[in-house]
Amino acid sequence: MDFERVALVTGAARGIGAATVAELCGLGYGITALDACTGGNVAPGVGYPMATPDDLHQLAHKFPDQVLPIESDVRDLEALHSAVNATLDRFGRLDAVVAAAGVVVGGLAQWETPEEHLRTLIDINVIGVWNTAAAALPSMLAGPDPGGCRFVAVASAAGERGLYNLTGYVASKHAVIGIVRGLAADLVGTGIAAIAVAPGSTDTPMLAATADLYDSTPHQLAEHQGIRRLLTPEEIAATVALCCSPAGAALNGSVVRADGGFAG
Repeated sequence: MDFERVALVTGAARGIGAATVAELCGLGYGITALDACTGGNVAPGVGYPMATPDDLHQLAHKFPDQVLPIESDVRDLEALHSAVNATLDRFGRLDAVVAAAGVVVGGLAQWETPEEHLRTLIDINVIGVWNTAAAALPSMLAGPDPGGCRFVAVASAAGERGLYNLTGYVASKHAVIGIVRGLAADLVGTGIAAIAVAPGSTDTPMLAATADLYDSTPHQLAEHQGIRRLLTPEEIAATVALCCSPAGAALNGSVVRADGGFAG
């Protein structure tokens, strides 16, 4: 089956990643859905379970002709190169990449935070995005329509402000925005747009884990947003899909604040 547009989505098994896969499938994309699918705690400091292989394959089962599921870790650059090659073998092209894989670690002041917790955040949230771009961009540049290609990284409202006892996470999401801005500069003249989407409090397992760090609830965190409710993964996915589209060219180098009016 031929598709006019093809995307690779990391962190695809649940949350914003899974909603993005579903949204893009609805728009007629072919999708490589990539997730580490470790199930248990993925790295030091991560206090909540990750998605499982069943999560990923149930998602793919919903879109059997459109989704290629791949169990792979964004910390592994060679594995990402293999995923890009598998995408090209299956679909023949790559037009959009959504780097949605990420974790939250926190609950301590900066000076109390163990080094291994910071390394978890840097390895997954930052190097994971870096690796995804490094693996995918050469194929997009060499593809049939570089001017229609998009690299979209899921950052956070924490990428532009400080949050209590989340300094490592805040630093990692600032770095994601920095990668996107640097890519936008590197890609000048190619037509490829690099964009960061910064969600606010969204109804995902990651937000539930964040609320636990504050002895709070997701709904209480949502009170910091102007809309006074949780955002849904589907709402964020719709924003990501716009960024992935040909119309997303106008957003090159931008931080799209899909945060419901987050006030911190």
